[in-house]
Amino acid sequence: MGRNILLITTDQMRHDALGCNGGKVARTPHIDALATSGINYARAHNQCVTCMPARASIVTGQYPATHGVWTNGVPLPEDAPSVARELGNAGYRTALIGKAHFEPWLSPPGFYENDMAKKGETGPHRGFERMELANHFMTGNFHYDQLMMGQHKDKISGFYPMVTPQGQQNHAGGGDTGAIQCWHNDMPRELYHTDWVADRVIAFLDTLDTDEDWFIWMSFPDPHHPWDPPASEIGRVNWRDLDLPELYAATPEKRQELLERKPRHWKGAWDGSLRTNFEFPPNFRPADLTDDQVREINAMNHIENELIDDACGRVFDRIAARGWDGRTDIFFTTDHGELQGDFGLMFKGAFHVDALMRLPFVWRPAPDADVTPQTLADPVAHIDLAPTFCDIAGLQVPTWMEGTPLPRTADEAAAQNRDSVLTGWDSMHRNSSDPEKRTLSLSLRTITTRDHVLTAYLPGSIYEGTEGELYDLKDDPLQTVNRWDDPAYAAIRSDLTAQMHDQWPDEPAERRKQIAPA
Repeated sequence: MGRNILLITTDQMRHDALGCNGGKVARTPHIDALATSGINYARAHNQCVTCMPARASIVTGQYPATHGVWTNGVPLPEDAPSVARELGNAGYRTALIGKAHFEPWLSPPGFYENDMAKKGETGPHRGFERMELANHFMTGNFHYDQLMMGQHKDKISGFYPMVTPQGQQNHAGGGDTGAIQCWHNDMPRELYHTDWVADRVIAFLDTLDTDEDWFIWMSFPDPHHPWDPPASEIGRVNWRDLDLPELYAATPEKRQELLERKPRHWKGAWDGSLRTNFEFPPNFRPADLTDDQVREINAMNHIENELIDDACGRVFDRIAARGWDGRTDIFFTTDHGELQGDFGLMFKGAFHVDALMRLPFVWRPAPDADVTPQTLADPVAHIDLAPTFCDIAGLQVPTWMEGTPLPRTADEAAAQNRDSVLTGWDSMHRNSSDPEKRTLSLSLRTITTRDHVLTAYLPGSIYEGTEGELYDLKDDPLQTVNRWDDPAYAAIRSDLTAQMHDQWPDEPAERRKQIAPA
């Protein structure tokens, strides 16, 4: 018998959402306990701040430039490298339960992720012998949807609607304050997709023999918008009691002033004058948010995080009851963060700051492995997960993986020369605020070290290629003062730019086609 691997991911969770990372609202005792007994990586970053590229990097151990999923809506080929396939070939039982999103879900028919549930199938796919899938919206495509539409059709009307009866798409408001994508969901908690994911993981575990090795990816759709947890749980966090985010300036004038220190697409996103990505719903202007709406959105987010923690606890209990805990490595992370009011903004997009790039990232090694619990500040990345899984399984790390097995000590991190991590953004988006509806291209290249974050803007339809952002994390951890054009930082800017270009993977001659927005 070898070591089992449980990978837990959420969707769109901030680094500071967890108690172990300074979170003061959501109660997350089960995940916090992983950090206390394992390794908490304080400076972990994704390779892209949207779902599909980030998830493709997790499963392949590759940068988006290599696996080719450069933005949402670009499918990862079915025969792409997969750590699940490597582990399965080595005898591991493999499953992915919850949100996959390696293929576009707002797309024409023909993608297996969107079709398998309607066919009554659960795989195999991408090296996972079993997939049971769910998403945020009730589309009918996934296993959770089929269950709800078949057995609990009277309960599904409580979910946030993708398109309202008035024809509004993704920007309807609800809850107590009318906040965008906030919704009171008249759904029994036990039928909500967070508990369903845990239920199905437990069911898969119960099919396994005690001496079998397994790799399970437990992938929660929350706390990604829409924020529509079961109404029975709303009392967990009273939005009226919440403070506004530290980076949500006190007045619209101060929010505008803060945004004007950054390249112009920041303020354009806030006031609706420059829409550079699909991640902001049509016609949504963050400038119109009220303080109470920000509070209620954040409360809903915290509630969903608490439900995730509860669900994790149930799975941990079953692992222990089966006698597997001593030889099970547990990982917890997310694909990307959420602005949640920072800089006056909501959702996500081409904004390379901690709110979106910095990840909750915990590895609780199997207790039998005898690893000293600690917090490491050395930069690590999504692409390091797949090599770590191979290392745990006793497999040679394939040459096509671009990451490195995660360090377990500061000495290991030093030996690996972990001094930086890379994150990119590429998008082509029709600007709905432009009378000519021009398609805007935007590309960012970011390097993050312990002390600095530098983002270079490539030439495109918005920027000439001379613009950028540079933040001093020691003096300005909130990333509010852009030092890109500061003469005192000229040498740092030059050195970091050169380092980033030296480390950046080769870009493909031609990008894969984006066939859907998400």
